[in-house]
Amino acid sequence: MPTTGRVPATDGPTTLHDMIAPARPRRFDALLNRVGLTTPVARDALLAAAVIVMTASLLVALFGFVVDEQGLTIGPVQGVLLAVAACVQALPLVLRRVRPVLCLGLVVACQVVITAVSPDDLSVGGIPQIIAGYTVGTLLPVRRALAVTAAAAPVAALAAGATALVTGNDLLVPVLNHLASGLISYVVSALVGATVATRRDYTELVRLRAAEVVRTQEATTQAAIFAERSRMARELHDVAAHHLSGLVVQAAAVERQIDSDPEAAKKGTAWIRGQGKETLDSLRLIVGVLRERPGSGGPGEDAHDAPPPGLGALDDLVRTARTLGDTVDLERAGRPRPLAPIADAAFYRVAQESLSNARQHAPGAPVHVTVRFEEREVALEVTNERAAGRGTAGGSDRRGMGLIGMGERAHLVGATLSTDTMPDGGWRVRLALPLHHEVTTTAPAVSSAAPAEGGQE
Repeated sequence: MPTTGRVPATDGPTTLHDMIAPARPRRFDALLNRVGLTTPVARDALLAAAVIVMTASLLVALFGFVVDEQGLTIGPVQGVLLAVAACVQALPLVLRRVRPVLCLGLVVACQVVITAVSPDDLSVGGIPQIIAGYTVGTLLPVRRALAVTAAAAPVAALAAGATALVTGNDLLVPVLNHLASGLISYVVSALVGATVATRRDYTELVRLRAAEVVRTQEATTQAAIFAERSRMARELHDVAAHHLSGLVVQAAAVERQIDSDPEAAKKGTAWIRGQGKETLDSLRLIVGVLRERPGSGGPGEDAHDAPPPGLGALDDLVRTARTLGDTVDLERAGRPRPLAPIADAAFYRVAQESLSNARQHAPGAPVHVTVRFEEREVALEVTNERAAGRGTAGGSDRRGMGLIGMGERAHLVGATLSTDTMPDGGWRVRLALPLHHEVTTTAPAVSSAAPAEGGQE
């Protein structure tokens, strides 16, 4: 089988072009499959049979009308040889898609026989020649197709010249007629086939690119959905862990004070009610952001669509922690400078998560929060001492959503997050954002040391 520049048609839809082909050709393919014509050879055999029927019909018309009107004489033997050669010429079409060059060669050989037995003023042939030339143009590279068909075009003319020399008839006219016929039947048909194949390949390429664009858009959409879900998980964890841990602590205190100090218990329940309302408001904010649609007014359409808190809200965060009974002190150093909103919110969420984890893993241990505005970076450091009565191995060694969420926030803004155990058994979280930095492309390394006392989740 010759090496071709294009893939011959197969018996099934193997390309996007085949899958999205017009409905009528697909129905025709389905019909051929139902009758058992599933391979290119079988389908080309049906084509060859149809060409034989057409050729026989044309020969009947030729012998019955044209020959008599033109005054040509064809003997019985000559007529039989001409009819047999013309019909046999269609048989090589069975190989046209699997062996296109061989098919063309056999068609040309049959044409030589037809030329030799035909009268000098009569030219028979055409349909198999055109189909063979067209097929070569569709399946072979253009240069090779032109070379093969150009070599086939003068063969019949040479046979006509040789026949004229043997019979002593006029030489020039038959040669020119057969040469022109060969050029049209082979070379022009090959050019048409190459043009059709090029157009078909271009259309399929456009469709493949369109399908690739669709797949890329779908992948981008799925990535955006996954990122939004991750964001929702972080926000829900940050809000729920901070507020609910405070609610649990305060509820335990109220439970102890109900009988001994009813007035304090009432105040505690009032605080729990206010904290619960704040939690609901925060959750509404998250849900509102997730439900926001393109083209809407964005933040500000609802009373809960407030911007996320930043470093300026650390005082309120520390005040709330002290209300819950935590020992927390806040230290600021350096001249404050405005940060990008997303970076400002990242600092607040890391501080919030650190205080929640300290309350959970080291209850009662003093916590120190430091914010430093230096010349080249802004740093947040949250440290907690070891809780009394607990060893360094008492903390959880599981890295949960807390550390993962803080690490993702740090990576998002190009900051560096470090978490590790302090010599006294406490825990330290440090977030540093370089000023005038370039966002990094690799995730920040988070200490893999097992959280000890005060270890974070």
